Formats: sequence, C-alpha cells, structure tokens
Amino acid sequence: MSSVEPAFGDWSRAWASWTPRERATLLFLRRDGRLLLIEKKRGFGAGKVNAPGGRIAEGETPAAAAVREAMEEVGLRPLDPTLVGSLSFQFADGYSIHATVFLATRAEGAEVETPEAVPFWVAEDAIPYERMWTDDRVWLPHVLAGRTIAGRFWFDGDRMVRYGLSIGPAFR
Repeated sequence: MSSVEPAFGDWSRAWASWTPRERATLLFLRRDGRLLLIEKKRGFGAGKVNAPGGRIAEGETPAAAAVREAMEEVGLRPLDPTLVGSLSFQFADGYSIHATVFLATRAEGAEVETPEAVPFWVAEDAIPYERMWTDDRVWLPHVLAGRTIAGRFWFDGDRMVRYGLSIGPAFR
C-alpha cells in the first residue's frame, strides 16, 4: 500500500490504540457512469450529501448492514456489494466512528425518498464534493478509479484537521 499520510508527530501512535465508539457502513451504487447519492435529512450529517449507509447493528456483518441501510434509506436492495475501503473518524468532541465502504453496480427496486434521505443520481464527473464531508474528495476518487483505500480522519466539527490515507490494490 502506498501512503499519503502527512507527518503529525504522535498522529500514528494515537491511532494505534484507537477504538471507535460506533461502527457504520457506506454503500455507493454505481451505474452507467453515475453514482447514487443522498441528501441526508436527519441524524448525523443531516444536510450533507453522502452515500446510503448507517450504523451496524449488533451481530450484523458490515455487508448486511450496508444492504439493509440502502434499503431503509433509498428503497434499493444492492446486489453483491464489494468491499472497497475502511474509514476511521475521530472528532474533537470525543465522538468516533469507523465506516466500512462498499461499492455495488447492481440493485433491485427503485429509489424513493424516505424520512432519512433524498436520493439522486449524479454523473461521476459532477460529484457535488462541496456539499459532502471534506474527506470524500480525498478518498472517493481513488475508489472510483478502482483502488481500495484505508483512511484516518480527524475532524473539529465539520472541519477536517488531519488525515492519513493508504491506497491499496485494485478491487476489480
């Protein structure tokens, strides 16, 4: 894996003992050069654009959680999600979350707006990064280029303060 992690003193040592408060998933559905994204209506990240996803329930695998969350948030059942990454987030207020990232190219059903999210398709060359968490512009292009990723991000509120990103082998 190559690493683009900047040097921040004890940054790596702090992550060695890091444990997230919560575990979650993100699932990007990709079809014909477009991505299915959502505008989050409530909860953590409300108002931001993201992929469908959410917390992993006790006893649930990350892949099962990704499929369940996509069904709950947008009405689609992704088929054969591929594991493409791992993201760890630490917030200055003490909140921490680890997200397992998946990509799927097929799904059953039709997208619908739900109390959680407004789904919309966007061309991959027109992704609205300015409406997303700032880390997305760091790692999502690598995933869309077919590479696996592992990222660590430190946020103070909505502001990304530090990050480290390892780019792995192709998943295709």
